[in-house]
Amino acid sequence: MFIIVFNLGFVYLFLIYLQGFTTKHIVNPMRTYVKLSAVLMGSHGLTKGSLAYLNYPAQIMFKSTKVLPVMIMGAFIPGLRRKYPVHEYISAFLLVLGLILFTLADAHMSPNFSMIGIMMITGALIMDAFLGNLQEAIFTMNPETTQMEMLFCSTVVGLPFLFVPMVLTGEVFRAWTACAQHPYVYGVLVFEAMATFIGQVSVLSLIALFGAATTALITTARKGVTLLLSYLIFTKPLTEQHGSGLLLIAMGIVLRMVPLDSKPPTKIPSRPAVRIAGGEGDREEEEERKSLV
Repeated sequence: MFIIVFNLGFVYLFLIYLQGFTTKHIVNPMRTYVKLSAVLMGSHGLTKGSLAYLNYPAQIMFKSTKVLPVMIMGAFIPGLRRKYPVHEYISAFLLVLGLILFTLADAHMSPNFSMIGIMMITGALIMDAFLGNLQEAIFTMNPETTQMEMLFCSTVVGLPFLFVPMVLTGEVFRAWTACAQHPYVYGVLVFEAMATFIGQVSVLSLIALFGAATTALITTARKGVTLLLSYLIFTKPLTEQHGSGLLLIAMGIVLRMVPLDSKPPTKIPSRPAVRIAGGEGDREEEEERKSLV
């Protein structure tokens, strides 16, 4: 699992180089990305590793709940301190429940739970909750940060986090031997990395524009749309459970779009609105920035 993420990193760096990005475009200190990179690599590794212990329905059930911990964790991230109205939590819950019902109706087997797999996917969810909010905090505290900088720095800092477990587990040697015996695997990995790169840039753009929670809602809804399109294209039969899932997904999306509250998600007040140069407000803002690194 680590070798796949390791391969993604090198392809990312090559694609970023083709975009004309250089270290001169970096506006944040590299230490800002240490926590972010550790969480990013841990999330990717645990998610892919859990596939060895959980079948598809079980993993989808867990991953579909991502939006809820993302919203909850937003209140505790320094420099962000997001809080959301109650109807947005209800919207997220309906969306998650609907997607789980739809996925299980589509599955030809029951969820297969393994304690190791559950621990791995739970760890990945916790890291995902930190990841999106940390990215939003960096974009918020320094609006000059670009998506290319975020990808470049998190990849450069994150790759060393993967090298040690790859060597200790012996995966790097097994993967090297397997790829040498089946060279086509290199092409598959590169193609996957290129597709993932486009997805990562899109997700970072959404986070920068709309925030981590809204992005998590969009990616969760995308899963439902993808499943629905598969039924329309391949003319699969829809059951009552499919209909219930679609209804809950639609209710969640509509509830999220209806302006029940004219105020957008706000930051939890953590310092005075009026700041005096050199005063307490400046010191508290500096503490917020330090806590990210």
